[in-house]
Parts: sequence; structure tokens; C-alpha cells
Amino acid sequence: MTAALAPSLDATFAALADPTRRAILARLAKGEASVKELAEPFAMTQPAISKHLKVLERAGLVERGRDAQRRPCRLAAGPMRAASAWLGDYRRFWTESYDRLDELLSDE
Repeated sequence: MTAALAPSLDATFAALADPTRRAILARLAKGEASVKELAEPFAMTQPAISKHLKVLERAGLVERGRDAQRRPCRLAAGPMRAASAWLGDYRRFWTESYDRLDELLSDE
């Protein structure tokens, strides 16, 4: 991984660290939504949801459009793809480690 990718990866994982933000992303994976629509399932105010959305926007995970007077939010998957690729390296490491362990155990 290049050093230039590290800050965006840090922002992605920091944004994903909060369960409310993960729930917002899960909702946006189903389609765009307004702040009001995103706030409905939570016991928090629209300004609180807006703060979460700003974190997600800074990480590049959410984009806001403009539709007349409505500003729908939508998922931007690019940073998640980079995080998944980074995690994939470690997934391969653990898979190979478990495969070696299986071989050792089956030899006995």
C-alpha cells in the first residue's frame, strides 16, 4: 500500500468505527435517502445524523446530490473497495496459515 493511500484508509476505518455510521451506510446501500429518512430509525435528532453524514462525506463514503430543494445522500463505494482490498491481504495471510495448519494436523 502506498503512503498516499494511508490517510484515506484511516478516514474510512475511522468512519466505519461507529455503529450509527455503519447503519447509515447499510441504509444507503439500498438507495439514496434524505437526512430526514436516514434519521427515522434512530433515537437522535436530524442535526446529530448530519454530523455523522459529515464524517462519512469527509471519508468519501457518502455523496450528497441536489434534487430541487431536496439533497439526497448516496453511497460512494470507492473507499470501501480500497479498505476491502487492504483487508484482503490479511485474509489471504490467515487463509494460508489455516491451510498450513490443516496440512500439519492431517499429516499426524
